[in-house]
Parts: sequence; C-alpha cells; structure tokens
Amino acid sequence: MTKLLTVKGLARLSGVSVRTLHHYDQIGLLKPACVGANGYRYYGREERLRLQQILFHRELEFPLEAIAEVLARPDFDRMEALRRHRTKLSSELARYRRLLKTLDTTLAALEGETDMDDDNLYQGFSPEKQAEFEAWLVGRYGERIHQSISSNKAATKDWSNGDRKAFATEFARIEQELGQALADGLPADCEAVRAILRRHHAWVARGWTGVTNGAAYRGLADLYESNPDFRARYEAVQPGLTEYLAAAMKRFAQTELA
Repeated sequence: MTKLLTVKGLARLSGVSVRTLHHYDQIGLLKPACVGANGYRYYGREERLRLQQILFHRELEFPLEAIAEVLARPDFDRMEALRRHRTKLSSELARYRRLLKTLDTTLAALEGETDMDDDNLYQGFSPEKQAEFEAWLVGRYGERIHQSISSNKAATKDWSNGDRKAFATEFARIEQELGQALADGLPADCEAVRAILRRHHAWVARGWTGVTNGAAYRGLADLYESNPDFRARYEAVQPGLTEYLAAAMKRFAQTELA
C-alpha cells in the first residue's frame, strides 16, 4: 500500500481506464501524489483510498460533481463513509436476494414445476425503491417527467390485487420469452420477437398511458439500457437481454409505431 503506482499501474489495479484517471486529475477529483520529472503521474496509498471512495459513490449513482463535494467536506470521515457504504450495499444485497428468489419461484411456477402463493409474487419490491427510481427519472429527464409519473399512478390507482398480480405475471412471461428468443439466436427484428413486442407494448401501455407512440417507446428502450436496476433485472433473466430488448423495441417502434 505504501508503494507509488503510475497511472497505468493504478488503472490495472482498479479497473479504471487511464483516460478516466486523467480526467479525474483534470477536474481535480483525484490528483496524483506527485508528478515525476518524466511527466509521469504517481499515486500513493492516500490516492488509492480516495479512488476507492470515488468508485463506491459512483456505484451508488452519485454524479462526479456531488462526489467532489462530499470528499471536499471538512467533516468527511472515510471510516464512517465506508460504514455507510457497507450498510447500503448490505441492504441492497438482501433485497436483490429476495428479488432473485421471487424471480426463480415465478419462473418455476410458470414452467409448471411448482405452485406459487400469490403473496410471494411481490417479495423484494419496495416503496423506497420506487421512490428512488422516480428520483432517478427526474434527475435524467427533468421535472417534465413528473406528469408521466402522475399519469402512471392515476392509471393504476384503482387496480385490484388481482389486476396487479396479472400485470406482474404477464411481464414475467414476456421477459422469459424474450430471454429464450435471445438464447435461441432469433434476430431482434424477426416476426417471432415482434409478436412478443406487441404484447410488451400493450403491457407497457396499460401501466404507462403515455408510452404508446414510437418516440416514447424508443425512449423507454433507452431508459432500460441506462438504468442500472433495469439492467440488473434483464441480465438476471438472460445475459445480453438488455441490449437485445432495447434493439427489438427500437426496431418495433420504427416499423409498427411510426
């Protein structure tokens, strides 16, 4: 930990690209311990620990400007920050375990292997996560997204538990069929996939009243690609499903929603 690393050495150690480390230096987020006569940047223990903090905050979706503000605070306590990160990650780990269990149980039930109690359909989904997702949407798309969120809530506020369960079950079926299409090597724009996308589009329109035209559906595809929770969900169904679904949706929007 006491030895100095060049920028290439730190890149190899951390997995952060040399270009990104240069950028962090330029914006003052992570300065090297010193610069040699040869122009090389050198990073010591303090800089490596600071980079770890940056990466933890990036994992928690902090923008670079906010990370710089946090680390610059006079009362910043690295040990306390690490404890907070651990608490947050432990909470998320437990929640993802519940979600994976729910996903596995639902898939087994849909495949006819087991029976599933309806009460288990929604294990792992939390109001806090919904609020976090809404905040993410506002941060990405601005205040104008509030109207879409409100419309979504209005469209579903009178749903019964049975309506919500049927809605979730249909989504699980669609995800599974898309994952199987990807595994079978079907092109994202073939008729079999378009047939699944017609159901997906109808499913989306039931919950999000504004996502009916091509532009909105393409925007939803971009959201799936950029949001880490959607990515985690689709990659758990089938590796590569995020990009496959997004490509299929964009093609579907072009050919059937123009």
